[in-house]
Amino acid sequence: MHALGPRRETLAEWAAAGLELPDLAAMRRFRLRRLQAELQRTEVDGALLYDPLNIRYATDTTNMSVWTMHNAVRYVFVAAGGPVVLFEYSDGEFLSAHSEVIDEIRPATSLVPFYVGDRIDEIAGRWADEILELIDDSSRSGSRRLAIDMLSLDAIRALEKRGVDLVSGQRLLENARLVKGPDELKAMRCAVDSCQRDIDEMRAIFEPGVTEVELWAKLQQANFLRFGEWIETRLLASGNRTNPWYQEASRKVVAAGEIMAFDTDLIGAYGMCVDISRSWLCGGGRPNANQADVYARALESIEANIPLFQAGATYRDITERCTYPAVDEFNGYTVVAHGVGICDEYPSIYMRELWDRTGFDGVVEVGNVFAVEAFVGRRDGGEGIKLEQQIIVTESGPERLDSYPMGLVR
Repeated sequence: MHALGPRRETLAEWAAAGLELPDLAAMRRFRLRRLQAELQRTEVDGALLYDPLNIRYATDTTNMSVWTMHNAVRYVFVAAGGPVVLFEYSDGEFLSAHSEVIDEIRPATSLVPFYVGDRIDEIAGRWADEILELIDDSSRSGSRRLAIDMLSLDAIRALEKRGVDLVSGQRLLENARLVKGPDELKAMRCAVDSCQRDIDEMRAIFEPGVTEVELWAKLQQANFLRFGEWIETRLLASGNRTNPWYQEASRKVVAAGEIMAFDTDLIGAYGMCVDISRSWLCGGGRPNANQADVYARALESIEANIPLFQAGATYRDITERCTYPAVDEFNGYTVVAHGVGICDEYPSIYMRELWDRTGFDGVVEVGNVFAVEAFVGRRDGGEGIKLEQQIIVTESGPERLDSYPMGLVR
């Protein structure tokens, strides 16, 4: 969390948009209840979480989130019916003082080679003894059953040596994160509003001669200034680099008449993800025949698929009914839709051709947030179009969260 909160200018923008600020204390309590209910449902004594996004969900705290994604130096123990103990990195206890759902903060014991070298067995043993004590103090059944999300092999062996029954915790956390509460949605609406203003700033410099990386840098800068945190990818490409999708921003100059497509993949205000995509024609004018065709097909897919996200619909049903161009003629996107929360989240909704290999079923619920997306580019060449909208599932159907124009030209 940014201790000082949003800038006055950002708060004024949200007020002008008629947005309510989230009650962060209520949001924290809602998330912790969801997580502990999932632990109890799965008969797990507690969860030991290292993924910074899971720590954020459980405690609403951060400490160098991107760096700690690949350096396991802070973690939290969440008991199914008891305390939340955060193990903080490098005397950073003061960073988490704002979160009332944390019962205790202790110094973390790092097990990464950077800090422990060849003393790993000794230090992992001390670390495991401390975790075991927490399990035993909070366990109702004496089963020593612990959910973990991402844990080193040394740590796993140390816990198993002490009789701890380890179970996979990532699916458990994804289930908890699946339904968004009222204050999470307020936070997300603020993040979406800021993201759209960020896009406006990028669009203001979108002229022939600008480079892809200059456009991406403007989006990144604007996100930071509006209480955002980071951008997960650099998915921005122009011209023939748009097809197939997934090329990231480069030094390429965008020329008049070319398509520029981007995917925000943005972790914005309050740590909420905004995942929307647009494609623009550079320099004004009219799109050529291929540009107009692939744009129309991508837009048709988005508009046809969003209404499928009704509470009670199954993922398999959406897969069977969704619209997209023929895969033997057009390059497409990985999924038709996916969950969104504090990042891209469970579930993924696949195309029919991928169901047997990777598809799985589930039921759409009120409070689910999805990014519904499409990429369309001809397999025999030419530019591609990327479009994506973010929706919330309500009792009366899907509601679009973003409102940024979908057109190719201004």
